[in-house]
Amino acid sequence: MSEVAPMPGHEAQELQRAFDVFNQVSQALTQAYQGLQRRVESLTAELAVANGELRRQYEEKEALSERLSLLLDALPAGVVVLDSAACVSEANPAACEMFGATIIGEFWPVVLEERLVATEAPGEWHFDARRLAVVESPLDSAGGRILLVHDVTAAHDLKAELERHQRLVAMGEMAATLAHQLRTPLATALLYSANLGQADLADAARLRFAGKTTAQLQRLERLIQEVLLFARGESIGCDTMSAAELLGDAAQTVQPLFLEKQVAFRVICNAARVIVTGSRKALAGALVNLLENALQASTVGGQVTLSASECGRQLRISVRDTGSGIAPEVQLRVFDPFFTTRAQGTGLGLAIALGVVRTHGGTISVSSIPGEGSDFVILLPVETAAAQLH
Repeated sequence: MSEVAPMPGHEAQELQRAFDVFNQVSQALTQAYQGLQRRVESLTAELAVANGELRRQYEEKEALSERLSLLLDALPAGVVVLDSAACVSEANPAACEMFGATIIGEFWPVVLEERLVATEAPGEWHFDARRLAVVESPLDSAGGRILLVHDVTAAHDLKAELERHQRLVAMGEMAATLAHQLRTPLATALLYSANLGQADLADAARLRFAGKTTAQLQRLERLIQEVLLFARGESIGCDTMSAAELLGDAAQTVQPLFLEKQVAFRVICNAARVIVTGSRKALAGALVNLLENALQASTVGGQVTLSASECGRQLRISVRDTGSGIAPEVQLRVFDPFFTTRAQGTGLGLAIALGVVRTHGGTISVSSIPGEGSDFVILLPVETAAAQLH
């Protein structure tokens, strides 16, 4: 047999170095694999936690959705969801009970036109025997809207009943005052008319007594008319007028009175597009009462300004004078029936104005500084001309 020749020394060294490099690479790969395995285990644990959190959030949202669904089903008010094309996409049971289940998919403006009748109050509608209040809010950036429909029939009836009872209570409280108010001019008229029966009375005196008697009787007639107006109250009416027309009606009535007393009178209307719905006669009468009150508080050379401006969804009407002003303790009672600081006043003008404004869903207030004048402000709910046309 032949013998294997031993490897040269340098080749053995090369082979040993190769084995050493192989061992180092193998060890590095083993360590990298172990690190990768640990990373996979960590990511697996993190993924499990994330999945658990997502599952928890999903379950919470599912529970919230169920609660919201139950809430919408139990809500006594109607909820109507409109898409960007103003078509009804969703409606809760209350809304379906009001308008019928077929409302889903209907064009909402058509529903308004065919089934609802606008009332004198903005945002409120007649629907058969019901009175509905509709509040609209944007739903999303795509143009969707959500409508909340309240049945305010009972509340409206209670409000009307309360106003009637308040008038009755006020009538009861002012009965004694009314008797005094009637007795004074009546006694004066009787005194003057008794003088007319004197046989030796001169013609000039007879004419003077007759004129005074007529004046007192006219005062009685005016008082009785105002009492009846206050007791009956004004129906709101369905007249549609612009703010300029309303101010024009009142200004035309009082203009001669201001000329006669030499008090400057200005009308400023910055609400040309504002539309008022209600009783044109009653609202103009309320403004006339305020203007007459301002005129009586003014002296020769004074000034009264009737102005109107748009304040959000309200019409702001101001009657400002430069007269003697009203003391703070008197301001608290100026709207009370039969309260007056003038000898010949009936004390019903401002009370009637307050009743008219409240009937139209508005408010009236007064601010005054003694010696500098007074400002009566009326706020009425309105619509712009563009909204009215739409």
